[in-house]
Amino acid sequence: MREFNALKSYPKLDKRVVGDRMIKHRIIACNRGFDFFDGDRNYGYGGYHYNGWWLPVAKDLVEEYGLTGESSVLQLQCEKGFLLHDLLSLHPMKVKGSETSVYARHTAMKNVKNSIILSPPIHIQADKHEFDLVIALGVVYSLMLSDAMDCLREITRVGKQSFITLASYDTEEDLRLFRQWTLLSSLVLKKDEWREVLNHCGFTGDYQFINAQTLRLMEQSHGGN
Repeated sequence: MREFNALKSYPKLDKRVVGDRMIKHRIIACNRGFDFFDGDRNYGYGGYHYNGWWLPVAKDLVEEYGLTGESSVLQLQCEKGFLLHDLLSLHPMKVKGSETSVYARHTAMKNVKNSIILSPPIHIQADKHEFDLVIALGVVYSLMLSDAMDCLREITRVGKQSFITLASYDTEEDLRLFRQWTLLSSLVLKKDEWREVLNHCGFTGDYQFINAQTLRLMEQSHGGN
């Protein structure tokens, strides 16, 4: 188990201004349907379209985890399959995705659409060590603690290697900014708390912390005297 930044080549975004999320925004986002992916920005992405941004990440994953045309990769909550598409563009490997969103699967990229199954991340339909790499971005921390631990155990069971992201904070201000920004995160822990959870679940893969600093969150400024 190691802390590792597999997303270092993802394009750096501008600073994100944090505004107050309303409960109705979170309710709609939880459906992970049209509104979350391609609707109003208050409900999610505000339009989630392929732009090639995941290709540098795919190249890093291939190099770091030794992926070849004989490899197999699973991505949990793979959304529209952009990362899977980019992995396939590098090697004709076996890719599989799981999703809970019918809309995401329906609008997924054509070359990976049939490789995406509708399944919750806490029950992975695969044999032990079936995949050379399991990827879970923004997945574990969208669950409640008991489900998150089940998900971690499942990732360890089916993957020879794995990479996940975890929502964290160092200060109360970090936590406040992150909670104001996020729509779907349920589990935001301090780094040492996450490591305790990972150890408890016997997690053996790689992890990266996502927080107010990595997301470049900033307070909304208010004009006036």
